[in-house]
Amino acid sequence: MIQTMSVSHSGQIQIGKSIEAMLSEKDKWYWIDFHAPTEEEVELLQTPLRFHPLSIEDCTHTLQRPKLDYYDDYHFFIFQNLNPGVVQGEEIDVFLGPNYIVTYHNNHSSEVAEVWKRLEQANTTREWNPSTVLYHVLDKIVDNFFPHVDRIEDLLNEIDENTAERSTEELLNDLFDTRHQLLSLRHTITPMRDLVYRMINSHHLSGVLERKEYFADIHDHLLRLAEKVEASRELTTDIRDSYLSMNSHETNRVMKVLTVITTIFMPLTFIAGVYGMNFENMPELSWEFGYFGALTAMFTIGITMFLLFRKKGWFK
Repeated sequence: MIQTMSVSHSGQIQIGKSIEAMLSEKDKWYWIDFHAPTEEEVELLQTPLRFHPLSIEDCTHTLQRPKLDYYDDYHFFIFQNLNPGVVQGEEIDVFLGPNYIVTYHNNHSSEVAEVWKRLEQANTTREWNPSTVLYHVLDKIVDNFFPHVDRIEDLLNEIDENTAERSTEELLNDLFDTRHQLLSLRHTITPMRDLVYRMINSHHLSGVLERKEYFADIHDHLLRLAEKVEASRELTTDIRDSYLSMNSHETNRVMKVLTVITTIFMPLTFIAGVYGMNFENMPELSWEFGYFGALTAMFTIGITMFLLFRKKGWFK
């Protein structure tokens, strides 16, 4: 699907003009949005828009790393946004020229839709131009990163506090899933941060230089997001190590108790083994109180060792 919007020199907005009409009528500037285009619609990027085959190839081969390419009469951007439902990167491609902007995305982009609606309902287009559209789309993309990062931080707090008293196995499973989500966020946010830094320090992007402070604010947001992601990754490592240490400590405690119990029964087993041999010349076998004497000795040894080990705190 292709949407078009053109702004005349008088500031009037026209929706739905054909691409050929916009190119021939020499409007002040125009915006073309490609949403999940067909093969025939993709051909329009080459004719009549005349974009470079390499940039067209980047559009059709997803998912590309965020980047910026300079061409003779336009600049090509690859951005990544996040799917609202899951932490998964989706690509938004932008062709930026002196009097036009072309957006390309295979999935629905709420960022593009919001900016499109905002421009369509604007009272005046005096402050709008292709670079302004680029700024607002990029700003929406970055703002939509925050809910994902904040949600993961809340989830990590729940795992750390464990108020629901869930088992260690369940907590570790959630923790590893969270680490996977953080890795996806890191693979999206870090390249976007580097891209915006390159944009605000480039002398080729005159429209960006005119609004440098606005794009610098987006870069600051990305820096904060990157720091939050790294802090969350470190927290997951600390929580994982804590749970593994607790689990190891509990295992060692159980093994210690079992070892103490085994130690108590060792002399008792020895006594039972000796008098279970039933040799004829064992005087204790013919003793009237031999059976009760053996039980008394075994009981005394067991109780003595139990009290001794408990005093040393080995049953704690």
